[in-house]
Amino acid sequence: MEFTHSMLNNMLDRIPRPSGVLYLSQDIDPHALVENLASRHGEPRTLVLDGITAPGVGEVHGAGLLGLLDGRAETVVAWAHAGHWLGAGTALDAQGDIVPVLALTPRQVHLLPAGIASQDEDWVEQLTGITSWTLPPRRPDVDWAQIEARMGTRLPRDYKRMVETFGEGAFDAYLRLNQEPWTDWKDDGLLVWAGTEHQNLYGWQIDDGDPDHWPVTVRTFDDENVPFECSTAEFVCRILLERDHPFTMAHYFDTHWFMTFRMNE
Repeated sequence: MEFTHSMLNNMLDRIPRPSGVLYLSQDIDPHALVENLASRHGEPRTLVLDGITAPGVGEVHGAGLLGLLDGRAETVVAWAHAGHWLGAGTALDAQGDIVPVLALTPRQVHLLPAGIASQDEDWVEQLTGITSWTLPPRRPDVDWAQIEARMGTRLPRDYKRMVETFGEGAFDAYLRLNQEPWTDWKDDGLLVWAGTEHQNLYGWQIDDGDPDHWPVTVRTFDDENVPFECSTAEFVCRILLERDHPFTMAHYFDTHWFMTFRMNE
């Protein structure tokens, strides 16, 4: 069954707010429901499969959805999206029948700890916490030696860890992470590691020094270069959370996520 945009929105609007479950008709194909939601929200994470809760599922993974289903979940997947966990799949209804379900519960707001050290490992770990990232690494076996040889330069370590961890997708479905830096502006000393639909390009001003010390540089839609003395992952953490940052994304959402594009698309 192919769900139209309005059909999906109608069902999502019927879920009780701020936290609740919507039991759907058995006429709805739960697999088609999940696939249609995945085309909108990216690859989901599995919470329950054939009545068995996935190992390690906790509140940071969307376990609040399972509490709403009170032990009746059969197969449920979830997406971290904006300020909520969205769940879809099947569960037992009040009559004991297995029916398609949708569930929604708020996500916890993540704040940067005071005095966090500006180290690569710290900022990448913070980014996984900010986005409630719990999926396995998407691209753990990237051949960076080959990529760097082809590009003629080494790349920042935290950027490589971000690609290995998150893979193909976008922060807040807005800041798209390039799997390899774009070299279109290399003659201008700029490698681009991300971009947005507003035509801002996020890169590094490169030199012959240590790539981990390259300043993040934003090339705006009107071709202005704006440098920031921080690492790649630190920059993303700050624009997600700091409302006074000149390129903040915190004005749009209080909680943040990484929309993982489907691996087969």
